[in-house]
Amino acid sequence: MATVLTTVGKQYIVDKMDTTVVTKLEYVAWGTGAGTAAVGDTTLFTEATEARVVGTITQPAADTMRVIGTLTADGAKTITNAGTFTASAAGTLGVHGDFTGIVLALNDQIQFTIDIQIT
Repeated sequence: MATVLTTVGKQYIVDKMDTTVVTKLEYVAWGTGAGTAAVGDTTLFTEATEARVVGTITQPAADTMRVIGTLTADGAKTITNAGTFTASAAGTLGVHGDFTGIVLALNDQIQFTIDIQIT
């Protein structure tokens, strides 16, 4: 299992610091399929059919941004990865994490807490 700050996510952070972009990594999405998150990723393995949700952004420490988002299953599926994006469709994948599959039924929910820590 892996959670990575993607290459395009790093580029996004640099662009934010020099105000090239004005979007936030606030959209949370989940996906199915197998794989290991890698820094070169630009998409989830197979993004699920549910719409991305706007997460709640906080700063629990001076070097950490936290995004919390809850997704609700529109049917039976196994969720294996999640990430943050800059848009409700397409956009930049900033953080991508994979995990052991979680089997869901209709209306089951997962709340993701995604921390981006610059150390």
